[in-house]
Amino acid sequence: MRHHNTKRKFGREKNQRNALVRSLALSLIVREKIKTTEPKAKELKPFIEKLITQAKKGDLATRRIVLSKLSNRARETKKLFDVIASRYIDRKGGYTRVLKLGVRKSDGAKMAIIEFI
Repeated sequence: MRHHNTKRKFGREKNQRNALVRSLALSLIVREKIKTTEPKAKELKPFIEKLITQAKKGDLATRRIVLSKLSNRARETKKLFDVIASRYIDRKGGYTRVLKLGVRKSDGAKMAIIEFI
């Protein structure tokens, strides 16, 4: 039984899933708006929001934690701390939104846009 197992598997092994979410998070930080499938966007949302909440603290320890979660990408981590987290200092949560699009023509997958508010 899957009690308390809330994450989707996407037909991938654990390290592949982690790499997928990390890659989506990096793309979202760089572009601030990405188009992906709806389940991937819904899985990315809690991951990126927890990173932003940590980035709002701004101290060295949380910077190192976030840096490790973003596979040691210093440029993206710097943008997350300096640009993105500074926008949401007064906000308690809900930094991203998922806008549902139609289905993809080729395979019928539900598509969505995830972006910062």
